[in-house]
Amino acid sequence: MILDDLAAMRQLDTQDMLGRIMEMPAQCRLAWERAMALAVPAAYSQAREVLILGMGGSAQGGDLLRTLVAGECPLPVLVNREYTVPAFVDERTLVIASSYSGNTEETLSAFQAALDRGAMGLAIATGGWLGHLAAARGLLWYRIEYPTVPRAALAHTFVPLLGLFQRLGFVADKAADLIEAAAVMEQLQAEIGPQVATADNRAKRLALRLQGRLPVVYGAGVLGVVARRWKAQFNENSKSWAFFEEMSELNHNAVMGTRWPPALPELALVVMLTSEGDHPRNALRFRVTRELLEREGVAVAVVPARGSSRLAQMFSSIYFGDFVSFYLAMLNGVDPTDTGAIEWLKARLAQEPMS
Repeated sequence: MILDDLAAMRQLDTQDMLGRIMEMPAQCRLAWERAMALAVPAAYSQAREVLILGMGGSAQGGDLLRTLVAGECPLPVLVNREYTVPAFVDERTLVIASSYSGNTEETLSAFQAALDRGAMGLAIATGGWLGHLAAARGLLWYRIEYPTVPRAALAHTFVPLLGLFQRLGFVADKAADLIEAAAVMEQLQAEIGPQVATADNRAKRLALRLQGRLPVVYGAGVLGVVARRWKAQFNENSKSWAFFEEMSELNHNAVMGTRWPPALPELALVVMLTSEGDHPRNALRFRVTRELLEREGVAVAVVPARGSSRLAQMFSSIYFGDFVSFYLAMLNGVDPTDTGAIEWLKARLAQEPMS
């Protein structure tokens, strides 16, 4: 079996996505140190709201931050995946443009529009046009110095945002939570890393269950956004169809959609991301929803989060999902880092550039 053959996995994993996954705890610590060293303009603390611009993997950090701080941060925090920005954006808005490459056209278009309205700006990028724009405008720029693909750079698109919010006084000190999150991921790596045989490896066994199936990921609260991350990792790493739903909204619509097409119940596998931090009613909803799905013949797997802090719970679930998506890529016989379809689409769009 390829999952227990490290040499075979390395041969298929041509750009070492496995290595990038295993480096995440260390990269989180490094990103935190760099965020604490940023020279943050005092004016940023006077922002009325925060708008985070991004697409794909570069937007995930904004989604995670938005949900993590929702119960604590006094400012509205929104994530914008558009070419344009909302009408409220003005000089009191802190706009953060996140693009790993620095060349994401939606992000660049929206950032330029926000700056034209006088918004305060910050860039997160390796360079590209976004880096040039930040340098030309004298804007704060967190320069990502981690060569990989955007989805593997989550530490550098999320942790700087959290550090910035702490530095500006929008949230309490999160250093201890970050330390716990990194430690929990390292503990998980010892249990579900490639060195652990499939028989004793929960991530490998879940990947085996998912082989040839349609993954549908459920999450609630902070894990609702993590469910979206799982979906994207299945798409990009495993080259697999996947979907996600958020509790409790899914109880008001998605649970009615299990009958047609009639072949799908046997093909789908619902992965429920749960946490001790779930609202008690959502915890109950997960149990009852599992009963309903199994009654309809839909297979269910439950993946509980770890850690005492919400940040640790969030990252333990992310980390587990990243390993599962990698192992599913191995079972599917695909290179997890390959982005051929995305690159083809970008090249095709470039034939008709923006005016």
